[in-house]
Amino acid sequence: MGDRAAKKSLFDTFGAVAKAMASGRRAEIVDVLAQGPRSVEEIADEIDQSVANTSHHLRLLAGTGLVRSTKDGTRVIYRVAGPAVLALWRSLREVAAEHVGELEKLARDYLGDRDGLEPVPRAELKRRMNAGDVVVIDVRPSAEFVAGHVTGARSIPLNELTKRLKEIPKSKQIVAYCRGPYCVFADDAVRLLRRKGYRAKRLQDGFPEWKDAGLPVAMQGGER
Repeated sequence: MGDRAAKKSLFDTFGAVAKAMASGRRAEIVDVLAQGPRSVEEIADEIDQSVANTSHHLRLLAGTGLVRSTKDGTRVIYRVAGPAVLALWRSLREVAAEHVGELEKLARDYLGDRDGLEPVPRAELKRRMNAGDVVVIDVRPSAEFVAGHVTGARSIPLNELTKRLKEIPKSKQIVAYCRGPYCVFADDAVRLLRRKGYRAKRLQDGFPEWKDAGLPVAMQGGER
């Protein structure tokens, strides 16, 4: 018969991990870090929080081992602790999508109407990239592109897209991607490109899912 106190401590630890994710801001942090390592200041800017609040959330995540930090001079750089953390984040989203009735409306309120945006599955995009008949653009912030991106993609952050349209050929299909299924950057990029006369679609999900599927990714310093 197992010791009751030991079992309680074990399950309390499971609960502590769940509690660490039981905040919208901490979930956002994990979503940002799924793209690659970032400094506290960069994370704070991405989630629209003060550095102090962001540091507090990061300490809670680090306390349960979900994120790790290193020093880069005077900066503290955070990263997810491993693939299991990203799997936890994906599972949380999937469970919410399946069981929380309001989620679809909340997603639509944030992402807008996706009817007609025609998402491209990963396998189809890989095939079309190999055939050379598509141009893929990464519309995430440039720091995320540097940390890792779809091999062959061009970095054109959403906030630079309008002024860099001349870099995008109108003769080919354009596929935009960003952080994942609940990222609005690619949707907005596709809408903008279509208004300008481009044939544009979005990747069905985002870079983390592409990477986790074992598809070709590149980063500063080479491909892997």
